[in-house]
Amino acid sequence: MYQHQTTIRVRYGETDQMGYVYYGHYAAYFEVARVEALRALGMSYKEMEAAGIMMPVLENHSYYRQPAVYDDLLRIEVIIKEMPTARITFHYNIYNETDVLIHTGVTKLAFMQADNKRPCRPPASMTTLLKSYF
Repeated sequence: MYQHQTTIRVRYGETDQMGYVYYGHYAAYFEVARVEALRALGMSYKEMEAAGIMMPVLENHSYYRQPAVYDDLLRIEVIIKEMPTARITFHYNIYNETDVLIHTGVTKLAFMQADNKRPCRPPASMTTLLKSYF
């Protein structure tokens, strides 16, 4: 199992009229955390795209437990629980500054060849980097 944590501060423009983070921003928080988790692993989206592999999102699930508000410093934990195949699943736990779990989520992405839009296996370099965690 691979895990990584990153932090994001809630900006004013990400909140709604009630002062809570607007629900659509959680998908963006997931993306930031996912990109940083892969970067910490030794991979980057930019490198994969340059190698002709895209990663479209197939599913995005969010579970709201408590609201995040303006200026909260959120800690986002990303977990990859199983080795990727033609798909990869990311699990997320978002904690506020008092370490309360306020949000959980899951995204499933596919590996796709950019030139023909066909599914493919993950890059060998990613598989190599992840092997030691499983």
